[in-house]
Amino acid sequence: MEKNHHLPLYATKSAKARIPFHLFAVSLFVGVCFIFVYRVSNIPSEEEAGRWAWIGLFLSELWFCLYWFITVIVRWNPIYRCTFKDRLSLRYEEDLPGIDIFVCTADPMIEPPAMVINTVLSVMAYDYPPQKLNVYLSDDGGSDLTFYAMVEASSFSKIWLPFCKKFKIEPRSPEAYFRTAVEPLEDHVMAKEWSSIKKSYEGMKKRIETTTKLGRISEEIRKQHKGFREWNLVASRRDHQTILQMLIDGKDPKAVDIEGQPLPTLVYLAREKRPQYHHNFKAGAVNALIRVSSRISNGPIILILDCDMYSNNSESVRDAVCFYMDEEKGHEVGFVQFPQSFENLTKNDVYASSLNVIMGAEIPGFDGNGGPCFIGTGCFHRRNTLCGQKYSDQECKANWKGRDDIKIEESASHVLEDTSKVLASCTYEEKYTQWGNEVGLKYGCPVEDVLSGLAIHCRGWRSIYFNPERKGFLGLPPTTLLQSLVQHKRWSEGDFQIFASSTFPVPA
Repeated sequence: MEKNHHLPLYATKSAKARIPFHLFAVSLFVGVCFIFVYRVSNIPSEEEAGRWAWIGLFLSELWFCLYWFITVIVRWNPIYRCTFKDRLSLRYEEDLPGIDIFVCTADPMIEPPAMVINTVLSVMAYDYPPQKLNVYLSDDGGSDLTFYAMVEASSFSKIWLPFCKKFKIEPRSPEAYFRTAVEPLEDHVMAKEWSSIKKSYEGMKKRIETTTKLGRISEEIRKQHKGFREWNLVASRRDHQTILQMLIDGKDPKAVDIEGQPLPTLVYLAREKRPQYHHNFKAGAVNALIRVSSRISNGPIILILDCDMYSNNSESVRDAVCFYMDEEKGHEVGFVQFPQSFENLTKNDVYASSLNVIMGAEIPGFDGNGGPCFIGTGCFHRRNTLCGQKYSDQECKANWKGRDDIKIEESASHVLEDTSKVLASCTYEEKYTQWGNEVGLKYGCPVEDVLSGLAIHCRGWRSIYFNPERKGFLGLPPTTLLQSLVQHKRWSEGDFQIFASSTFPVPA
């Protein structure tokens, strides 16, 4: 046991076949140099035709050489990591940190509520102490349809979570599981529960989809939860008060599943929106969640997740915690980024949505050079880094054992709801102007995730890229040309804005 205490919680391995790649890159560089020598020594004179075409070609080649050179630097030293979750359990099972999970959605028509709750249920079912899981849904659409789906999900979780943990199923998104799993006829006990839960899920899904198609909540449904009364004051999705509802209070002894085990905290938030205030898109939504969660649960680790990217691996959270709780280097880690992986790619991937080169070659290369960028989803953050803390070797070494993560007063859920609403108001950030600048995700950039990740690096933190054999998250890529063009336009515009800013990695 004493020997195990000194073993690391993760290992880092260099990529194979690096030497052949280095030789190839060097030989290519020598060839490029010969081309440049030829171009410079054979520039046509002013009297000869084609002089400017020659110079134009030379400048183009210089630009492409610069791009190639940067790409080679990125791919020069790719590294890969593996975790030792058994060691984590032996050392810290009773002292695991609290995890706040932020799921973001914005439009119930584009992001159907049935899809959203599958993501929510998949993270609620993590292989992690439920009393240390806190799931928050940010609904920037302010839709009562999404809230209704969350109410349904909170009830369904009471039978879904025990089923997942009893039979250790993967994935733990109900839709993904029942779509791919075969009924276990040989196991009569599991088969009986399987059929019952599938029937319950399909019934819930049908009710949600029927209500979504109808476009409104019936009076009968409105009577089921007090939260629906909030929509009596809503003028529109862009003009409404803060709506905050704790659907499951994990600190309530009565919040248990059908087997008497505690449930994770589940919170619905639609931050206040007014026409005269800029809402700052996803960055504004995440910053509101950071503030509200600090009042309700205050978990030291935050997972940010898009609503269309469900958890495909129930142990992802333990993988991430291994990096943070490693005694030697864990205190240096600002965030742990999982790859973006997709499940509905077309056969030929005509829009290059798989991002295979980026996720498989370039981001591991970034990991070998200080760490990857934050790419918006599937990322575990240290709360302090999102709140603007700078890295300090002495201050950031945390003793996880015996740590009390939730340093907030125990209060009834309705009290927490009332006192936390102001943290998601439009005027809060006017009083505390560092939000969106020095604190939280940064505003004013189409790729606020990348910019915020670079800012965390500038404060001295390292980041980790972890690509497990079983993908941590699976999502939905663009499926049409228009969607792909809009996405790439946003990325290009945002990346160029960063290139021209002081946060650009080279001058920084």
